[in-house]
Amino acid sequence: MKSTPKLLPSKKSRWRKVAVFFIAVIVGLGAFMAKESEVVSYMSDNPQACVNCHVMTPVYNSWMHSSHRQWTTCNDCHVPHNNTLNKYYFKAKDGLFHATIFTLRKEPEVMFMREASEEVVQDNCIRCHIQNVTQTKYDGYIEDHRENRTERKCWSCHQEVPHGSIHGISTVKNNIAPIPTDQVDVVIPTWLQNKMNNK
Repeated sequence: MKSTPKLLPSKKSRWRKVAVFFIAVIVGLGAFMAKESEVVSYMSDNPQACVNCHVMTPVYNSWMHSSHRQWTTCNDCHVPHNNTLNKYYFKAKDGLFHATIFTLRKEPEVMFMREASEEVVQDNCIRCHIQNVTQTKYDGYIEDHRENRTERKCWSCHQEVPHGSIHGISTVKNNIAPIPTDQVDVVIPTWLQNKMNNK
């Protein structure tokens, strides 16, 4: 009785297994990184998504103590509002830039907006404060205001709105952990609340 010879796997079959293995590794690592970096949270308008990157904590905390906190979120000022597609395109493009800089640890001590971001923020300032820009009562108050109503950057005068005057990532007070935005203005510790209730 003759035995049948064993067939060796073809080169195509071996490469297919290797390719499937590496594709699985890449997909697995991608899914792990997406979960760890909380990618889905960036699709929301929740300001706490911004502090997934710890270097944004001072910026978040300065916004939390500003008057803008009651009326706006990060996205109200920092992404375009002309259409949904442009909003998410800008968020993705800007977010990938930020993620790259923060991952490589190349963030500067003091962060400034890039030109595209400046344009978006300026448009959003005017979008919300259009009456302040167009009211004639300000004509005599600010020199050459009528001529420069939309050409001048809003923060050329309003330098501390809404992030205050200290912009270094290591110089803003209370950098450790942000206060959640879904809590009331006054946070009373449990032990103090119990003492107050007992009186």
